[in-house]
This record gives sequence, structure tokens and C-alpha cells, in this order.
Amino acid sequence: MSTDFFTRHADLLQQAVEHAADRGYWTPYPETPSTSVYGAEAPQQGEAAFRVLLGNPFPLEGHPTAGTVPATEFSPYGFPLDVSYPHLAPDMAVATAKAAAEQWRAASPDTRAGVAAEILARLNAASFEIAHAVQHTTGQPFVMAFQAGGPHAQDRGLEAVAYAWYEQKRHPATARWSKPQRKGGPLVMDKKFTPVGRGVALLIACNTFPTWNGYPGLFASLVTGNPVVVKPHPGAVLPLAITVRIAREVLAEAGFDPNVVILAAESPEDRTASVYALHPDVRIIDFTGSTEFGDWLETHARQAAVYTEKAGLNTVVLDSTDDYRGLLGNLAFSLSLYSGQMCTTPQNLLIPREGFVTDQGVKSADEFASDLGAALDRLLGDPARAAGTLGAIVNDGVRERLEQAAGLGRTVRAAAPVEHPEYSEAVVRTPLVARLDAESDRETYTREWFGPVSFVIGTDSTEHSLTIFRETVREHGALTAAVHSTSEEVLAAAESAALDAGVHLSENLTGAVFVNQSAAFSDFHGSAANPAASATLSDPAFVTGRFATLQSRRPVPAEESARV
Repeated sequence: MSTDFFTRHADLLQQAVEHAADRGYWTPYPETPSTSVYGAEAPQQGEAAFRVLLGNPFPLEGHPTAGTVPATEFSPYGFPLDVSYPHLAPDMAVATAKAAAEQWRAASPDTRAGVAAEILARLNAASFEIAHAVQHTTGQPFVMAFQAGGPHAQDRGLEAVAYAWYEQKRHPATARWSKPQRKGGPLVMDKKFTPVGRGVALLIACNTFPTWNGYPGLFASLVTGNPVVVKPHPGAVLPLAITVRIAREVLAEAGFDPNVVILAAESPEDRTASVYALHPDVRIIDFTGSTEFGDWLETHARQAAVYTEKAGLNTVVLDSTDDYRGLLGNLAFSLSLYSGQMCTTPQNLLIPREGFVTDQGVKSADEFASDLGAALDRLLGDPARAAGTLGAIVNDGVRERLEQAAGLGRTVRAAAPVEHPEYSEAVVRTPLVARLDAESDRETYTREWFGPVSFVIGTDSTEHSLTIFRETVREHGALTAAVHSTSEEVLAAAESAALDAGVHLSENLTGAVFVNQSAAFSDFHGSAANPAASATLSDPAFVTGRFATLQSRRPVPAEESARV
């Protein structure tokens, strides 16, 4: 007997649609890892559930398998997870998902949305388990792993559910068409309109934010009637394996084939993403990762609708401020959060060489760079607080970029090791700040330096800064941009430049809102208007390409149409 999850979650779904439309603050998933919210036993139970998984094959009841993927995950905090996963060749994974599609496609948008909402409810209940999995695969500090890997990711998932559910119901399910004739009765047709998914969806997830970046595509595809093959990054499988386990449990309870969601774990040497991407039955691809592979997908996976989030040059334009201390504190935290290992972390800080006006006097580019370094020192001076902000370096690639940046010879504030109070093997580094020039160092700052690396770049003027901002983002892309100015004319010019470049803009952030954070149901994340992404989380365009509305029609018998 199947469970009617739509009835259980109908009010939540309607609220989600309404809040996606009004863009105010709303969340049904509390972000605080508090026992008063999640229950007195939740933290211990979540950690215990995580610990039980370590050193064992991951339990996925009924999941197809053709062998085992050996353990690939090593915690950035210094220990192996030693979890193995079922192995499937790409052809088998896609065929299995496709075979489960017909029943799922036949379900109504209401039914599919109800199942998705129930999956999210159970993911929320498992937030502590997922937080530990996220922390020990990505290196995020625990509180961030709980928030970004749990409730905030669930928010983004529900947001995608809301858009997908609403857009499929934009047209009526049925209609009677009646066209008057000059002689005789009208022409009458009964018509039926059915939203139909494109086919098998492929989710290619990243190492740093597997759930936050993964959930929108997963749930958008599911609710629009598509089975999903989930291919995690080999370094961050566990958070998505838990997600797949919960999704399959709910699908089975709802009376569907659990193979609507398949886990496609791989060894690092397998590199199956390109094989999956070109499979003729893969009709949707969601990808978060490098620009190189994202561009390849957009070029070569011609049979699929491709939604990418890649890399870019996140930029801050500094013109003037009436809260210099607040500006420095806000920027220092933005650069430090998760050691800058966020696609939204500022990299290029553009400031006139001769300085900008502040409430503490004119600050030259050199003085600003020094003051920013001092703000970082204040923020990160206590090792325990620093560890809770920085987390751990996720992989060798980030460490190598940090070493390369140090080798530029323009360092104002060097990256420094921090001893983690709980995990002695964790590699923790504070941000590096280098001083560059807009003219002579263009080759350096027009490359993305993912990790705790930022550049204070001297320009001729604010107008020059805005020109560089516009040109570099249009050419290389960006996920975020910010401006600081007390002039409405400059703010208007910055907004115009951001519109030209196709990037979201934050203005005068000096408090507890940071440029590298965004709120579901209010803030848009990413933009197809610049090269850093081909999609926005979330908007109607993120879901409408995942399904087509097909119609069937038949004439109404004359005797029945006469009664119309």
C-alpha cells in the first residue's frame, strides 16, 4: 500500500510557491544545530549514525550492483572514512534508471512533489548525520557543515521543488475546446495536457558542497518526472549516498521503483562523468565543478539539457565607505569562511591606487591591504575560533594554489597554519592576501585561485575599477560581486556594470550579511548571463527545460457536444 505524501505536505508546498514568488525571508528547516529545535538526542544519534557507516560497505537495500567501489574518501581532518559503495557501469546505471521511469512519469506533479517533500523532511531529520558526513568529506567546520549541508541545502531543494511543481501546473490538466461554426453546431474537442520528463537525469556533484549544489538539480529533475543518476565526487560520496538511501526509502513507501534514484559512485581513476554525459539516454545534466569540464559538457553533451555552475572572478569594487571597520570585518570573514573554498568567495578587490575615502580618512591601496591583513589577524587570532571559521583544506589542489600564490612575491599577509584543537592532522590555513596592480598583473588576477587567496588590486580610479570589473566578469564569469560606496551615482554605475556583466551584486555589506552567502527563496545564485554558470538556483528556467507539456485530443461526440 502506497503512502499519500502530497496530502501530508500540500500546505508546505503551497507556502514554498508563495515565498518563492514574494522573495522574502522564509525557511521551514531551522538552521541552528540546537537540541531545543531537533531534540535532546539528535546530536548524539546523528554522530552515532555517521560513525556506524565508517569502515563498512554503505547500506543501500535493493540497489543494483556489479561489484564494489573501494573506499575513496579521506577526511580533511585526518582519517580515512573507509566506506565502500556499490559499483555500476554507466550503461547499467542509465538502463536501470530508465526502466524505472515509466511509472514515475505517469504519476501526477502533485504526487511527485509530495514524494520530494517527504524526502526533504527525512533529510532534515537526518541533518546531524549528514553534517558529519559533509564535514569529513569537504573539510567544512561542523556548524557550517550542518547549515550548508543540511537545512540550507534542503531549502534550495524545496525551492526547486516549488518551481518544478508550479510550472507543471501552469496549464490545466484538461480543457474542452469549442469553436463556433457559421452553420451547425460548434467543433468540440476534449484535450489533455501532460507534463513529461525529458528522460534520465545525471547529477555530477562537487567535492566542496555536495548537497547544497546537488539538491536543486536532484529535486528539480525528480519532480518533473525524471529518474536521476547521482554521481558524487570520489572525495565526497557519503553525503549523497545518505541522500540516495533516504530517497529510495521514500520512493518505495510511495509505491514507486526505488531505482528512480541511483547512486553512481566511482574510483578516481574511473572518470566516468564524460561517459555518462554522452550516453544517448541521459537527457539532463546538472554539474558543479571546473570551468574546463563544464565548458566541455556544454559543448559536447548535445543530447541533454545542461545546467552548470563553474568558476569565475568574484570581484569587490571599493570606492568609499562610512564604516571602514565594518567593511574590513565583513570582508575578513568572507575571505576566511571555509578557507575561501567557496565558489562565491571574493578574489579580486579593486581599489584606486591613491586610495578611497573612509570615515577614518583616505586609505591608499597599500594601507587598505595592510588593514585587511590586520582584520584577518583579529578574526583568526584565537585558534579555536579560527578552526571553527576556516575548517580544513579540502585537497592537494587548494594547497598547491596557495603555494603558487605565495610564490608571486607580492604577499601582504601570508597564509599561516593553525593548529586544530580537535583534529591534529587537519591542514588549516589562514587566507593569503597579495597586492597586485591592474595593469601589470592582469594575467594573474584573471585566473581563478580557488581557496584562501585574494588580491588587492590597485587601479587608476573607481571608474577604472568598474571597467575592469565589467570586462573581466564578462570574459571569465563570476558568481558574486560587491561594491562599497557612499555615492548613489557610483552605486548606480556599479549596478549598471553588474547588469552588463550578468552577475548578482551586493552593496555596502558591513554587518552580518556576507557576499558569499545566499538565502533560498530570496537570493538567486548563479546566472547564465555570464560564463561562470549556465543556470540560476533557482528560477523558472532551471526547471522548465526538464519537461515538455504534451497534449492529446479527441473530438467530442456530436450528441455530447450538443449538450455543451
